[in-house]
Amino acid sequence: MPETAPKAPMKASDLLVAALEAEGVEYVFAVPGEENLDIVESLRTSTIELVLNRHEQGAGFMAATYGRLTGKAGVCMATLGPGATNLATPAAYAYLGGMPLIMITGQKPIKQSKQGQFQIVDIVSLYEPITKMSKAIINGNTIPALVREAFRVAEEERPGTVLLELPEDIAIEETDEPLLLPHPRYYAIAGDTVLDEAAEMIRDAKMPLLLLGAGANRKDAHAALSAFAEKTQIPFFNTQMGKGVIDERSDLFLGTAALSDGDYIHCAIARADLIINVGHDVVEKPPFLMEPGGTKVIHLNYKAAQVDQVYFPQVEVVGDLAKSITRLGDILGGPLEFDRSYFERIKKETDLHTSEGSDVSRFPVIPQRLVADTRRVMRDDDIIALDNGIYKIWYARNYKAHKPNTILLDNALATMGAGLASAMMAAKLNPDKRVMAICGDGGFMMNSQEMETAVREKLNLVVVVLDDSSYGMIRWKQAHAGFPDWGLQFGNPDFVAYANSYGATGHRITRTEDLVPTFEKAFEAGGVHLVDVPVDYSENQRVLIDELAAKTCLI
Repeated sequence: MPETAPKAPMKASDLLVAALEAEGVEYVFAVPGEENLDIVESLRTSTIELVLNRHEQGAGFMAATYGRLTGKAGVCMATLGPGATNLATPAAYAYLGGMPLIMITGQKPIKQSKQGQFQIVDIVSLYEPITKMSKAIINGNTIPALVREAFRVAEEERPGTVLLELPEDIAIEETDEPLLLPHPRYYAIAGDTVLDEAAEMIRDAKMPLLLLGAGANRKDAHAALSAFAEKTQIPFFNTQMGKGVIDERSDLFLGTAALSDGDYIHCAIARADLIINVGHDVVEKPPFLMEPGGTKVIHLNYKAAQVDQVYFPQVEVVGDLAKSITRLGDILGGPLEFDRSYFERIKKETDLHTSEGSDVSRFPVIPQRLVADTRRVMRDDDIIALDNGIYKIWYARNYKAHKPNTILLDNALATMGAGLASAMMAAKLNPDKRVMAICGDGGFMMNSQEMETAVREKLNLVVVVLDDSSYGMIRWKQAHAGFPDWGLQFGNPDFVAYANSYGATGHRITRTEDLVPTFEKAFEAGGVHLVDVPVDYSENQRVLIDELAAKTCLI
């Protein structure tokens, strides 16, 4: 392990920040407390930008999204006790979602405390189930090794969350321990034997399908997978977190697995005799369930399969995704010979179904028109970030992603409240792209205070709030279960005035025809804009349940 030359003694918090600098950290997202003040002072004279958030969740979600978009661990910081516990949801969000995240929390002095158990929670133990590693720094001399290990663990496949706790008295210790510098890491390449076995399974298949999951979006596998699909002419579909890995305008794209069952893509999955599963694992909501003696599966990922009752692949191609899929394509050669007529019918029906309603002008806005108008104003590499609600299903099915990581959503923890912060991070990293947060009114209000952070950071961002004054997804499920419509409606603030109070610009849609002009005007003006969009979810039952049940059973 390379290291720097020993230096004159320095404060442990200075060494921690120097170690973060050595890892290439650009930002620390934080709601600091007094237990973090030594770190704050060390950051003041560092190259790292401190981004002050209004809630620890906002800090954690932004840092996790930094990890998702860059592949490098994002860093967030909070104090002890309630500050640290407020990071629990972002910790689980990154842990399940495969996003590299480092969380740094404070703690009271551990050598001699004069405050008893005031605010003391065993944070290290608390976070063990939802992190890849959770450690307390109990000696300043261990900082270089712990930081280096934290980044290695957070970033290596499968990426996730690491917590480091720095007590106050350790932060002020003096240490002359040298830094440990990062070095390039390379993933192994799958061996010829297993690639030949996989190729033979594909050649023997009568109706193979290619599935793209979240792992295919985490690393730069876009070009290799696009070339593989084009060369073999195997139709593909994706999970929600695999959207955009291959351009969804392709003639080979069959759709996104957005519903649990009963959709057109599930007809294709049921007919397939082989699924080449690239980058998906069982943490994301399963797009299909395996049964003994049923469809065969090739698992192609950075790590071996996590086998359970619904997932037990017959062949595992483990290693670098891009290199593995390229070599597999070379072995297979040109277009494979098999009957594609059924899959072509599925594509035709899917495209017709997802285009229905895209020009309907009734008001409040129906989801199909909202998705279509969003696609009309977003360019190929622009980014939308979705919070969690029923609209996520509509966007997953109807919004065609053209490039990787241009539609950010969470289908692992599927938490509400992350959409705004995720979009803020995307806007900070991509100031020249159009970035749109799409949030339900319930999810938006969970972390809406981050609008102030967005304005202070001078971001270019359009925030769309879908206004139905209820927890719409659960209300839909309630109706589908046959329960009375009860207990899930609430009141909202005046969203235009609310946005304006933060120094953003508020807009309210009163005609469906105003959607595109309002979005265009907001993007052209720059800065932070909020667009209040009254939405009509009455289409949920008709289109996503009744219509699909009537049609897909005939395919």
